[in-house]
Amino acid sequence: MKGNYLNETKLLNYNSPDIQALVTEKKWQKLADYQKIKEIYEFVQNDILFGYNASDKLTANRVLAEGVGQCNTKATLLMALLRAVGIPCRLHAFEVSKGFQRGATTGVISWLAPDFILHTWVEVYYQKHWYALEGVITDKKYLQSVQKLFSYERGAFNQYAIATKDLQNPPIDWNGNDTYIQKEAISRDFGLFDSPDDLLMTHQQKMSGLKNFFYTQVGCKIMTRTVNKVRNNRV
Repeated sequence: MKGNYLNETKLLNYNSPDIQALVTEKKWQKLADYQKIKEIYEFVQNDILFGYNASDKLTANRVLAEGVGQCNTKATLLMALLRAVGIPCRLHAFEVSKGFQRGATTGVISWLAPDFILHTWVEVYYQKHWYALEGVITDKKYLQSVQKLFSYERGAFNQYAIATKDLQNPPIDWNGNDTYIQKEAISRDFGLFDSPDDLLMTHQQKMSGLKNFFYTQVGCKIMTRTVNKVRNNRV
């Protein structure tokens, strides 16, 4: 297998004390590979709540400390944890159109958001096959609240940071398969990368300085509060 799929990097800092303490606490090293992937996937999916960080350049231990993440930051933490227990993984990068964020973003925050957003998912190598793990992005409590809010919806859904062919039955559980939750919003494929560090050297969010400041320092906090309201059925 080619590539540096187990390497530690600046962002994938899996030898940091916080990451190592978590791996030890969860006893992931002692599991078979299938169970390692499944338990780490479910931890990042549900213990790290869906929300918006101020930057895509957060290290894995910083994402863990913040306790929230979106596609890119959750991917960083997921990759670090997988590599920490010897599971090869890589990053697949895309651009998504911002329309599917409607509901999670409103008003001026929606205006501040770029029309196209950098998007990633982790691909894990298991039994000679690469599996996409995009379904890790939204925690199940948030997803279930959106499903309840739109219980009448059947089929495709593109709102509230969810873009799927079937809102009521999206493929988000990993059992040796691809998982997806935002795939239907993809507009452009940037290809494969060994790490988020490599990706961010060539692809970053395109926003002007002032707009970027307000979006990252104010907008992300407002969007995370909105997501929390949805999660707690307060909309």
